[in-house]
Amino acid sequence: MSTQIGAQMYTLHEHTKTVSGAAEACAKVKKMGYDAIQASAFGAEVTTEELVKICDGEGLEIAATHRSMDQLRDIDKVVEEHQMMKCSYTALGSFQSADSLSADWIKFAAEFAQLAGELKKRGLHVGYHNHSHEWARLDNGQRAIDILCEKLAGSAWFELDMYWVAHAGGEPTQWIKQIAAAGEDMLPCVHFKDMAISSKREQMMCEVGSGNLSWDSILESCKAAGVRWYLVERDSGELDPYDSLRISLENMHEMGLK
Repeated sequence: MSTQIGAQMYTLHEHTKTVSGAAEACAKVKKMGYDAIQASAFGAEVTTEELVKICDGEGLEIAATHRSMDQLRDIDKVVEEHQMMKCSYTALGSFQSADSLSADWIKFAAEFAQLAGELKKRGLHVGYHNHSHEWARLDNGQRAIDILCEKLAGSAWFELDMYWVAHAGGEPTQWIKQIAAAGEDMLPCVHFKDMAISSKREQMMCEVGSGNLSWDSILESCKAAGVRWYLVERDSGELDPYDSLRISLENMHEMGLK
């Protein structure tokens, strides 16, 4: 693998609603030094065929995608799409129980594990991307993250997002180690964004290496866990999203990632 860093295209979701916008965004990402992307938040007119054409033209690898539960349930179609993209990783953006019921999470985890297991047999590896609500206590005192770790091991992997783990009050390094210990290839792809604090004590997303997360220990743990793709994302923030992706990439190169 010539690169392990990819741009999570959700960062540029305001720019990828049309084919021309997606093409321009991918060209800019390639020019700033990324050789791979995570395909996420493209507009409806940006079909798989169009995306493959764009990425092939720019020399961009599609490291991973995001798909909804409904899309994952259409097994033949989602497998065909990923074969077309030469991509073997996809992830669900998240699940949330409106009433914070443990029964909802247990039911979801059972269906998701079964679906991920079926797709795994077809060569498509399905992961779960966290936010911070998975660390909230449910009606029975459990946390959703603990239910997911128990129920998904062996069938689905985790697309651990460093910012959201910290947002939940967790320690990213601890969770990298804990999830990696649950089984082989549990963390093939991770999301990298940093956390800063404003003078008003407000948490803010920022560029990798520009905030307060402990990147030395995060990187050490990721390498030990066998992470294959470091996917740079920033949902919102003070800088233009293109500048954000560029700065994160420069900082990650200084950290020794290529």
